Amino acid sequence: MEEFHTRLVRTYPLKERKSLSSTEEVMRFPADTPDIDAHSAGLISCAVDDLKRARENNASRMLIYGAHLIKNGANPILIRLMEEGWFTHLATNGAGVIHDWEYAHHGRSTESVRENVAIGRFGTWDETGRAINLSALMGGYHGIGLGEAIGRLVDEDGWDIPGTSELEREIRENPAAPETAARADLLNAIRDNGLPPGKLRVDHPWRSTCVVGAARRLGITMTVHPGIGYDIYTNHPMFHGAAIGRAAGHDFQLFSRTVQRLDTGVTFSVGSAIMGPQVFEKSLSCVNNLRLQKGMDVITDHAIYVVDLQDGGKWDWTRGEPPMDNPAYYLRFCKSYSRMGGRMHYVCLDNVAFLYHLARELQVLADMK
Repeated sequence: MEEFHTRLVRTYPLKERKSLSSTEEVMRFPADTPDIDAHSAGLISCAVDDLKRARENNASRMLIYGAHLIKNGANPILIRLMEEGWFTHLATNGAGVIHDWEYAHHGRSTESVRENVAIGRFGTWDETGRAINLSALMGGYHGIGLGEAIGRLVDEDGWDIPGTSELEREIRENPAAPETAARADLLNAIRDNGLPPGKLRVDHPWRSTCVVGAARRLGITMTVHPGIGYDIYTNHPMFHGAAIGRAAGHDFQLFSRTVQRLDTGVTFSVGSAIMGPQVFEKSLSCVNNLRLQKGMDVITDHAIYVVDLQDGGKWDWTRGEPPMDNPAYYLRFCKSYSRMGGRMHYVCLDNVAFLYHLARELQVLADMK
C-alpha cells in the first residue's frame, strides 16, 4: 500500500491565501447590535446575577466557546470582560485558537473550504501550521498546555529554540524523566525542520485583538481542547499527534482544576456544540469521583448558560431532557449540560449579541466607543 504521511504535504504562505475576513472588518464594538427579545434579556439578567454571586464567592466563572465567537469579532468585548475580572477560565477548541492567532499575526483569517479542498490547499498554510504545531512541541518541553503555549508565543513574539546538544544531554542524563518524551519529540522536530537554536521570531502586529494573548497577560487560565484531524494544523509537515495530545491532556487537567471550584460558580458554553459539552461532562465526572473518594459532596449549586443559534429543539430545557423519541433529545450541546446537576438555561441568540448584551448589563461597555 502506498505510504501516506502529512509530512509530505506541500504548504503555502498565508499571503497567497484568499482570506475572507480581516481584523478591521470584524473586530469592533457592535454598538448597533439590535435589541433582543424579552426572554433572552431575562436570561441574560439572570446570568449577570449568577456571575456576580460567583465572583463574590470566589467561585469558578468559565467561558467555553466555539470558533465563531472569534471569527465574528467578539474579541474586544471578551478581552474587556477578562480585564474586568468576570471570567476565571476560558476554553476553546482548536479552530477557536487558530482564528485568534491568525488575526493577531496575519490580520486576516477564514478561507473557502469548498474552493480550497478541491485544489488540495485547504488548511495547508505554512505559518499557521508551524505556529500551532511548534507551540504544542515547545509547550510540552516547558510543561505547559496548548492554551498557555500559544499565549506565550503571542506575548513574546516567538520561541527560544533550545540547541540539539542541550536536548540530547537532557535526554541522556535522565532518560526516565517525565519530560523525556517531549524533549525527544522537540529534538526530532528541530532536526527535521532545520530550526537553528535561539530566538525564532514570529511577529504579532495585531496582538491587541488576541484573546489567548490577553489571557496570558492577565493571568487567566486558557485551555485548548483540540481533536486529531479536526483542525488545519493537521495539514502540515510539522504536525505531531503526540505533541498535540500531550498539550491537550495538560489542558484537560487545568480545566478540571477549575471545575473543582465550581460550587456556586457559573459556566457559559457559547457556540460549542461538541467540544464544550463533551469536555465538561468528563471533567465534572472526574471531579465528582475524586470528591466522593475524599468523603466530600459532589459539585452543586452551579449555573450553566448554553448559547446557540438553534432553537433548542423547541424544548423547555428547564424541565430536564426530553424523551428519546423527541428530536431535541439528540442536541448534544443541550442534553449533556442538562445532565450536569446545575441550573441549566438555554439562550437562543447570536453569540456576539449575547456577549455584547451580557457585557452591557455588567456595564463593561460603558466607556467603549
